[in-house]
Amino acid sequence: MRGINRHRLVNVLIGGSFVALLLLAWEGAGEAGWISSYRFPVPTKLVDACWELATVGFPDGVTIWTHFITTFERILQGYGLALITAIPLGIIIGRIEVLDWMLLPVITFARSIATLSLLPLIITWFGAGELAKVLLIAYGCFWVMLTQTIAAVKYVDPIYIRAAETLEASSVGVFLRVVLPAALPRIFAGARTALGVGFMVIVGAEMIGTIKGLGALVMEARRFYRTDMTVAGMMMIGLLGFGISAGLLWLERWVLPWNRGLEQVRRS
Repeated sequence: MRGINRHRLVNVLIGGSFVALLLLAWEGAGEAGWISSYRFPVPTKLVDACWELATVGFPDGVTIWTHFITTFERILQGYGLALITAIPLGIIIGRIEVLDWMLLPVITFARSIATLSLLPLIITWFGAGELAKVLLIAYGCFWVMLTQTIAAVKYVDPIYIRAAETLEASSVGVFLRVVLPAALPRIFAGARTALGVGFMVIVGAEMIGTIKGLGALVMEARRFYRTDMTVAGMMMIGLLGFGISAGLLWLERWVLPWNRGLEQVRRS
């Protein structure tokens, strides 16, 4: 256990050192005039922008805390809606071969439609309120999550299933004791991928009739030629996504302790 913790600490220190060096190089390049501080604001300019966001607010006095919480709530609602619908449906399709054959063309077609291309239709159908934003995020996450869940259930090693059937396990027992535990690592991986899609969609979703939210902040900053605010908003989106993704990774390690052990064996 101590060896594992030491290994993690070393990884954190290496990653932190790399980020610090990158920021120093970025600041130095700006001070030397190698990059334009307007087009690509240096870290000190971004700190000033974040302070302005925290104390004064932008636009129209909307502070960074309001932007952050608003985006977090929208992501949570849309992403959560996608998970609670896509995972059960994906398990059912993955377990029933006929359904998989029937729905494969539909899923492939729907997954290929760019989520933001639905923006005009979403506004027409649901208006420009919160529901439209949440549904747009949910749509983008849903198809990724559904595809990954179907694949996770379909491609469980048949040797495991035959071994359970040899022991005269029931169909429910095979699913709960073999299929689901074997599929969960890939389902969690799909959840993290879907989360990334949700954060790509959020900027477009927050273009709809609002000035609150990190996506709206980025769009408003672009309109006022505030590149420092644009980059600050992008960084806040990245930090929020990193935090939620880290939470999912922690949950996966807690739910699937055996998978963590397998990962350590592979690395060694």
